[in-house]
Amino acid sequence: MTPIDYSYYRTLTAKELEEKIRYFNSRYWNDSDAEISDDDFDFITRLLAEKDPENLLLSQVNSPGVAAASTIRHDPPMLSLDKVYSLPELESWVEKTVRSPEEELLVQPKFDGISVLWENGVLSTRGDGITGQVVTAKVPLIDLETIEGVIPLAECPHAVLGELLIRTDDFQNLYSKIINANGRPFKNSRNAIGGIMSLKDISSMLAQHARLTMVDYSIFSRKTTANHLHNDWQMILDEIEELPYPMDGLVVKLADGEYMRSLGNTVHHPRGQIAFKFSGVRRTTKLLGVTWSFGKNCLTPVAELAPIEINGTTIRRATLHNLQNILTRDIQIGDMVTVERAGDVIPKIIKSEPGTERKDCLITHCPCCGSELVHDLPELRCVNPECLETRLQNLLAAVRNIGIERLGEPNLRKIMTDLNVRTLPQLFNLSMLDIYSLDGFQGTSTQNLYREIQAARTVPACKLLAALNIKGIGPNIARTILKKYSLAQLREAQPEELAQIEGIGPERAKSVYETLRDQASILDELLSCITLVSDTGDGSAPKICFTGKMPEKRAWYEQIAKNAGYLPVDSVTESTSLLVTSNPDQISGKTADAKRLGVPIQSLNLWLDSVRTFVPKKEEPEAEEEQLTFDF
Repeated sequence: MTPIDYSYYRTLTAKELEEKIRYFNSRYWNDSDAEISDDDFDFITRLLAEKDPENLLLSQVNSPGVAAASTIRHDPPMLSLDKVYSLPELESWVEKTVRSPEEELLVQPKFDGISVLWENGVLSTRGDGITGQVVTAKVPLIDLETIEGVIPLAECPHAVLGELLIRTDDFQNLYSKIINANGRPFKNSRNAIGGIMSLKDISSMLAQHARLTMVDYSIFSRKTTANHLHNDWQMILDEIEELPYPMDGLVVKLADGEYMRSLGNTVHHPRGQIAFKFSGVRRTTKLLGVTWSFGKNCLTPVAELAPIEINGTTIRRATLHNLQNILTRDIQIGDMVTVERAGDVIPKIIKSEPGTERKDCLITHCPCCGSELVHDLPELRCVNPECLETRLQNLLAAVRNIGIERLGEPNLRKIMTDLNVRTLPQLFNLSMLDIYSLDGFQGTSTQNLYREIQAARTVPACKLLAALNIKGIGPNIARTILKKYSLAQLREAQPEELAQIEGIGPERAKSVYETLRDQASILDELLSCITLVSDTGDGSAPKICFTGKMPEKRAWYEQIAKNAGYLPVDSVTESTSLLVTSNPDQISGKTADAKRLGVPIQSLNLWLDSVRTFVPKKEEPEAEEEQLTFDF
């Protein structure tokens, strides 16, 4: 199918749009042949809603042409759902429907199949919502999937409302060997289920071991609340997308069934639930090429797309995640791909269909150093230790984890190529003159970057561990590990011991052990040029103490410390993590205690640099770029 021209459809009148919708509906439901994607069809429907909100076609319940023995009247009616196409629209509906921000909601998949009801040994379709078609003759083909498990539908003793569909894995595996009435394979699962349901005699399908699945609507349901919906949305969406069923959206409903029923229905839909259609954030387009960019320890595929419009934004590129995603989905250049862009999330490829002309998008050698690439699933990796791009991405990740936020990829690239820096210790040992020698750096920019690098020399152990780029170990996991082991103990621990830590497991344990062993010399060098903030090991906030006369009131600094996750204390003890002094050269009682107990000491300016995101901004006049001078 070819993407439609959005600009052309925007010029059509309501009457012309209605004719288009009727035509595509007939092709889809009666002929099982979708000429356009669901996303494009929903775009046309929304255009009609904008130009003629009361058009009866908008509330029409459609269903496929099926071979039915008779009809049945539904009581209560099987109504369709009202629809929204973006998260803001959904949140607006929630706000108007719930009784309080704590109102519980259920989020469920919106399956892309045929709505059916199994009751008293009779299987019927939704039909027009009032009158359905009896299709009990198809029951021998159908398995029922519920929370309890899978059984033949004929063995289910109670009523079930659900969706009749073909599982994604069944279509890929089983239906590749099944031919339709015309002697050809089915083109897609929609075409297959439509074709099978239109058969009066299903003996040929039984002989070919065709299988349909009825999924109970309650098989997957995630609970959230009105005030948590926004934050939980992406996680729920990702979980639902892992399900092996064709879907075209989500259903959001009130968890309180009694309250939901009390809201009643309109003529067309219930008021207590709504459908979120993916078509608001998804479109289908052609994959023109794939670019492989460098990430931390791997190469990341980026799709080059025929331009499409999603939510008013023109999309030309989308992430393909990793090598495993390409292999699993069999994605090749020339394929038709479905692209999603939800909110501000980077566009991504959701699914693909083979194009008429296809070309392999995989590469075999590193674009930077020419080394042969390794398939280390799920990733594609360059294992050459001297590859500049791989080292750049690893060092960039280390820089971010250790807290040097001002140093982005362009300037880090300059530092690596012009100053031959390859490791964090080499970065920490740069002088201001080194930084000043870089193209584009002047006085103030040199001082700012130098001060930030020096401030990062005082670092919590969890940030240091995360900066080693151990596979699967970020700051949070590092913090979990260091609650059980000090850094010194960690270097002596065996993989079997580390695997016992909750949330670590054998693979992460092996990565920690091997990295600390292989990078022992670099870690020693790094420890020699930083100050490691003490870890309490019990998960409590690190204790910080201040000494000396400071420009602002002591309470001001203590509030900054609290915002940054510290616990301010009045005296230096063995449990103190850091002493901040206004004058490092002045010896006070607290300074003496810190030196005696081995508590790290840091100047006020460097500490403020390390927590600058928590420092209240002051209105200051803009200063001109100053010329940096050096005393030799």
